[in-house]
Amino acid sequence: MLFFTSSYITGQVSFSGKESSTNKQFISQKKSSDEERVPFRVMSWNVENLFDTHHDTLKNDNEFLPDAIRHWNYTKYKKKLADIARVITAVGEWNPPALVGLCEVENDSVLRDLTQRSPLKELNYRYVMTNSPDLRGIDVALLYQRDLFKLISFHSIPIPSFKQHRPTRDLLHVSGLLLTGDTLDVIVCHLPSRSGGAKESEPYRLHAARILRTEADSLLSIRLHPQLIIMGDFNDYPTNKSVKEILEATMPPNEATTSSDSPSSTEPQPTTTSPPPSKLCHLLARKAMSRNFGSYKYHGEWGLLDHLIVSGTLLDTSSSFFTKESKANVARLPFLLTEDKKYGDDEPFRTYKGMKYQGGISDHLPIYADFELIVY
Repeated sequence: MLFFTSSYITGQVSFSGKESSTNKQFISQKKSSDEERVPFRVMSWNVENLFDTHHDTLKNDNEFLPDAIRHWNYTKYKKKLADIARVITAVGEWNPPALVGLCEVENDSVLRDLTQRSPLKELNYRYVMTNSPDLRGIDVALLYQRDLFKLISFHSIPIPSFKQHRPTRDLLHVSGLLLTGDTLDVIVCHLPSRSGGAKESEPYRLHAARILRTEADSLLSIRLHPQLIIMGDFNDYPTNKSVKEILEATMPPNEATTSSDSPSSTEPQPTTTSPPPSKLCHLLARKAMSRNFGSYKYHGEWGLLDHLIVSGTLLDTSSSFFTKESKANVARLPFLLTEDKKYGDDEPFRTYKGMKYQGGISDHLPIYADFELIVY
């Protein structure tokens, strides 16, 4: 089911005025003989329990209330909003990220507060999000810069009940127009947790991954020029079955180094053999093989639970919108880390450690990838 104008989950998006008059603008831009390369950074981040301080009688949000065990209050909530805004701004560096996928956001209220009542207001983000049956009420969302990504449609993809498992988060599928006039599809995910044990809970993630794979296959088959980004917290590593076997998301072809074709340069230049358009490639899988690389730390070991996966078309460097494996990374911002007193080195600076308030930001680090958007 498609949703287009609901203010509840579209962040007051409207299709009137400039935001809907895209075609003429794109045509006029393409007539220009000058090539412009527009920065387009994509970011994904599990922000760790972004709850407001109000009780939702339909959800189990009891831990995150002022008089509850965590003593979650307005001061802590406002600090977390400001911290998240700071991280998104810092990851963007000189330009705000064009797209930001978020996991563990409670509702429309927290997204409205984040985009309109925190320092992030200056960056003029719009957003869409799910309204899932997750018992705790946490959802996924996509923030977007509407001058770079013109919203066409979005819809939630429910994960049907499986073996009496509790309801989980919907997938969020968003379609938008790029400045090139091409459609970009984005799917934001937060697959079932490892609660109860990684092995015991794996069937639920495999079930969700199959739903995700079906949606991806549909898009890859119906689009004339499919451009797909899948991102989010999978609660699995790149080598786990959900990623490697169900999605078949593997490392991109190596960026081989060859001599430059330009007579004015003697420097070696990277070249890449593009994978098939419908192939799913994991931008961080190769880096995840390295020790101490990851977005999450568990029992002293870093690992990659957060993923950026793209269709093969987005690795074609001859197209007007593409990325490279080398352009993706984990954002290890110093203020997102703290000393790991138990295992040594550092770890994500969490909001809570157990039930104790730490004053940090999240138990996950953000991941990102830079794309080249070429406008003529």
